[in-house]
Amino acid sequence: MSLQDVLVPDIGNFDSVDVIEVLVKAGDTIAKDDSLVTVESDKASMDIPAPFAGVVKEVKLKVGDKIAQGHLILTLEADSAAASQPAAATAEAKAAPASVPKEIAAAIPEPTRPAPEPPKQVQPAHQPLPVGESVVVNGGKTSHASPSVRKFARELGVNLALIKGSALKNRITQADVQAFVKGELAKPRTENMGAGLGSLATLPMPVIDFSQFGDIETKPLSRIKKISGANLHRNWVTAPHVTQFDQADITDLEDFRKSMQADAEKRGVKLTMLAFLIKASVNALKAYPNFNASLSPDGDSLILKNYFNIGFACDTPDGLVVPVVKDVQQKDVLDIARDLGELSTKARERKLKVEEMQGGCFTISSLGGIGGTMFTPIINCPEVAILGVSRSSMQPIYNEKTKSFEPRLILPMSLSYDHRVVDGADGARFTSHMRMMLSDVRRLLL
Repeated sequence: MSLQDVLVPDIGNFDSVDVIEVLVKAGDTIAKDDSLVTVESDKASMDIPAPFAGVVKEVKLKVGDKIAQGHLILTLEADSAAASQPAAATAEAKAAPASVPKEIAAAIPEPTRPAPEPPKQVQPAHQPLPVGESVVVNGGKTSHASPSVRKFARELGVNLALIKGSALKNRITQADVQAFVKGELAKPRTENMGAGLGSLATLPMPVIDFSQFGDIETKPLSRIKKISGANLHRNWVTAPHVTQFDQADITDLEDFRKSMQADAEKRGVKLTMLAFLIKASVNALKAYPNFNASLSPDGDSLILKNYFNIGFACDTPDGLVVPVVKDVQQKDVLDIARDLGELSTKARERKLKVEEMQGGCFTISSLGGIGGTMFTPIINCPEVAILGVSRSSMQPIYNEKTKSFEPRLILPMSLSYDHRVVDGADGARFTSHMRMMLSDVRRLLL
């Protein structure tokens, strides 16, 4: 074994090139022609291969260095016989020009202006890309990556157009490719509910460089939004949604809620309309058990639940989360209000535990504090229904007994349900039952 210096070979007519990636480190065992570093000129990037096999003793450069022919890359502990072969070949190459006859040398024309480079073509996915060229993809976006990274991506079947580089000038590194693959593998998958959707898959979104139209700012999504976004998309495409709209007269209920505020304050809780909605939902779920169910994984059976856990959509700075109030059938409205307050505080402070967001049977999404009239909530699968409520408003309602219009507080409701489990008639019955419960406080408190 002998210690050999590995130098930068002839890299063309460049005074210097930039080191954009170092592919080895001290202690690595490399084979002949393994890539050592990736360099970039103003026109192309290229990998510098190892002239012989051995063990790397010390790397003499780093990312960002400018190097030229003859610059020391690293020292390598190599076999003496292997190391002597490149040296002999180099000596022969240097001696070769001296033996060229003058007649032949005279016949060689002077170099002229180089021909213009042909336009780059989009490379088919199954063909290897030429060394030193960038990848041109759909939408006109150019993915900057070294040849070794492009090879690595091809081996994994990764489309570089989908990856945003983290290195200088948005260059894609091997770590970026690995992170992309890990992220794709971590996305939620559906193996049963979405069976057969492959043939219905939509075309991929085009890759567009929006900066060509004006100034832009890229802001990463929060972890919660990434997870909830994938789940919402899965729920939307796997469960056939139908939304039933209705209205409930909550005039008397609102008066009753205000009258209980003093008792609520004594128990240290804030009594909101959501507590009464949860109480009414449990009553409706008992009357219509198909809403308190989930489809079996094979889609052939309905799993009916004998417990009543109600989730509620909670808006936080990081995105939407759904804490779950457990065993609601055993609690009064003040107990429910206490649980709502505690879970909401934990959600905003990022202190929710995983078990506090599991086991839901039915979800309520309340936008009453923000505004709007009606909306179409997305089912929180594997649940089969979700109730959305918007801002209540005073409306003139005709009273048959007095033959006159009276001002009444009306609450808009939007019930989305999975049409594989619930038909339209039961959907209308459910909202009618909710309307009846909310309009009569005596029924609600039974």
